[in-house]
Amino acid sequence: MATVDLFAIGNALIDQEFKISDDFLIQQNLQKGTMQLTDGDTQAALYSSLQASQVYKGQASGGSAANTTVAFSALGGSAFYGCRVGNDDLGQIYLQGLNEAGIQTAAQSISEGVTGTCMVLVSPDSERTMHTYLGITAELTDGQINFAPLQAAKWLYIEGYLSTSDSARVAVKQAREIAKANGVQIALTLSDPAMVMYARQGLDELLDDGVDLLFCNEQEALMYTETQSIEAALAKLQSLSKHIVITLGAKGALIHNNEQTFTVSGRKVTAVDANGAGDAFSGAFLYALNAGLGYQTAAELAILISSEVVAQFGPRLDIGSYAQLLQNFQKECA
Repeated sequence: MATVDLFAIGNALIDQEFKISDDFLIQQNLQKGTMQLTDGDTQAALYSSLQASQVYKGQASGGSAANTTVAFSALGGSAFYGCRVGNDDLGQIYLQGLNEAGIQTAAQSISEGVTGTCMVLVSPDSERTMHTYLGITAELTDGQINFAPLQAAKWLYIEGYLSTSDSARVAVKQAREIAKANGVQIALTLSDPAMVMYARQGLDELLDDGVDLLFCNEQEALMYTETQSIEAALAKLQSLSKHIVITLGAKGALIHNNEQTFTVSGRKVTAVDANGAGDAFSGAFLYALNAGLGYQTAAELAILISSEVVAQFGPRLDIGSYAQLLQNFQKECA
């Protein structure tokens, strides 16, 4: 297996996207802007209600860290994705999509069971609310992950959604040990306010003794640090990570590295669907750092890529769009 720049571990989910009303969220007792875990029967009932009354926008391969890995790879980086899918049609579609994006996967990712699915509910303000049945990905273990490429990787990337799985946290611990033994930098995203609220202990375990780069949004930062201001949150997060990126939605991002703290302005677009925007930001940011472009440029590229994701339905751009955006960005910077 070829050497990779990015080794990512995360859930494997097929998204079903719907354009919904705020009233529908209230009727279904769903908390806007968060991810809620559910069982297969409950999700099936929600799916029936969605089909009957809301607007279906299509199916897409998702999973937070997978979306990040796709952005990283499509921009020109090399990547491996460790996950678990079922031996079913959706599982085959999922892995094939990653491979077509140039991402390496392992045959051992496939096991008996049902591939996870996520109902992505996009409200009129473009906010996404997710109703997730993890399926077999809830039982991700180190047995589904080929750790060999990690030994020579530049980055290990971990999604915070894995905080809900005992077996996945064990796999992440093993990955962290391999990364540290081989000088691989570790990046982690808090992923979702719901993870901070309901899986805090699991997040603490994933973070362990700290990471090299931490991604989160403003709400996650405030909740995790139990502070009232972004400045106070940033000060507390510095005990967990050398470098910190706090995304601020349309306002841009707050970046902290060992040398300085600075903000990068957002980019104006007509917001359609926030699903996958933070994932794309992380992928573009990591790509730029890996390419030696520096934190300021990394943030500017990440904002460009993530804003384009927000301007469309679905968690990922067409594969060719990432490279075209990068080319345009490089011309503007020249």
